[in-house]
Amino acid sequence: MWSLKKEKGVPVYVSIIELILTYIKNGDLLPGERLPSERKLAAYFQVNRSTVVHALDELVALGWILRKQGSGTIVNEGKWGISTTPRTDWRRYLEQNVFAKVDPYTEQIERLIKQSDHDVLDLYTGELPLDLIPSFSFPPLTWKHFLEEEQQDDLGYYPLRQAISNETEKEYGFSLSPESLLITSGAQQALFLILQVLLQSGDSVAIEDPSFLYALPIFQAAGIRLYGVNMDQEGIDLFSLEKVIRQHRVKMVMVNPSFQNPTGKTMSMKRRKALVELCQNYQIPILEDDVFAKLNFVPSDKIQPLKKLDPENVLYIGSLSKILGSTTKIGWLSAPTSVNQQLAEARKMMDFSLSIFPQLLANLALTDENFPMKVSSLKQKLEQRGKAVFQLLDQLSEWEVTMPEGGFYIWAKWKQGKLQQKDWAVFLQEGLLIAPSFFFSENQDSIRINFSRVDEINFPLFETKLREITKKMSMDSNRL
Repeated sequence: MWSLKKEKGVPVYVSIIELILTYIKNGDLLPGERLPSERKLAAYFQVNRSTVVHALDELVALGWILRKQGSGTIVNEGKWGISTTPRTDWRRYLEQNVFAKVDPYTEQIERLIKQSDHDVLDLYTGELPLDLIPSFSFPPLTWKHFLEEEQQDDLGYYPLRQAISNETEKEYGFSLSPESLLITSGAQQALFLILQVLLQSGDSVAIEDPSFLYALPIFQAAGIRLYGVNMDQEGIDLFSLEKVIRQHRVKMVMVNPSFQNPTGKTMSMKRRKALVELCQNYQIPILEDDVFAKLNFVPSDKIQPLKKLDPENVLYIGSLSKILGSTTKIGWLSAPTSVNQQLAEARKMMDFSLSIFPQLLANLALTDENFPMKVSSLKQKLEQRGKAVFQLLDQLSEWEVTMPEGGFYIWAKWKQGKLQQKDWAVFLQEGLLIAPSFFFSENQDSIRINFSRVDEINFPLFETKLREITKKMSMDSNRL
């Protein structure tokens, strides 16, 4: 196995790095597996021990392996801090095709969803069910109307930017000027542009642990190293965050402070102010993902955006997709004008055109006189469904759960410890599709439920399935 092919013109330590990376990616070296000692590797490769040490140091810095006192050198079991080799570029990432790598558990979930079995409950999909998406009446629009629309520049359709600015003013009492807003094809395009323009391969980013960002392949594709920071009931832990900032030279902090995905937690105002102050001290920008902002069950003054607290240091991402459905694909990014202009230029160079069609529809929805009433009705229905799911979980002593203050996700922790593969399989067998915690973190003790998809009709089926799954997993735990 440990046979090194030395290429002319390629440093030996780089060849060692690439050999070990190949073994890891091909599954010849598994997560947690120990590598031979430095002395043995030097003998296998017929090189000086210092060359092996150099290669291993690089792999440690890139996050692929770990050195543990008394345990030797092992393959990293998680994805935190994983980057790419120094020689890797964007083209090579595409060749590796990280976007095509689908977790086996995800494949099983998607297969069950496609079967459209009435006995399967899809509480995994991150969208509202059709019956909750508000409906709007639009005036007759001709194709010529779209072609003649001239109010779109590089930042997007101006009336829509003005409507978003007005909504923010009404909701939170601060101004996001239309000039500071870049309309994007969903929140993820905003994130993609930030990775391409403001960060570079090898940069370190701190995120919450757990976080939906952990599952996104765009970070690995861009060579960005993610470092997870633990959360408490008030949000991201600032002591741990400062430690990560110092250790890994973090270039950006990315948070989802309101109704966080997946935990549903809401960052306290005290923690928000302290987070802003900490990042100001280190001169590190904050990326605030606020896509669930309008789905609040609590007064708006409890969830003031970080952007309001620090307009210059916070990049703010919003979206209508969580209300109008993902097919609308309308998001926005509020940043300093100079930053937005650079992002818009980058989008043009990448030939990512922004269709006028969804922008017009989004503007018509936002400016509809019934929009506030329909959103209010949606929030009431969501809160009712959330409370019903929470109360059921709260009755089951095996689960630890907190009622979220908005959004449509609830996070339930299994009190009896780590869930095994056979436990996750029980959810699939029973046809209750949830998002397991290992999608969002290295932890394997929790589930994310999209409670918006549990209505009065299917609640009894949900209760039956959840109680049966809990009973089966609890019996297995007691046998251990």
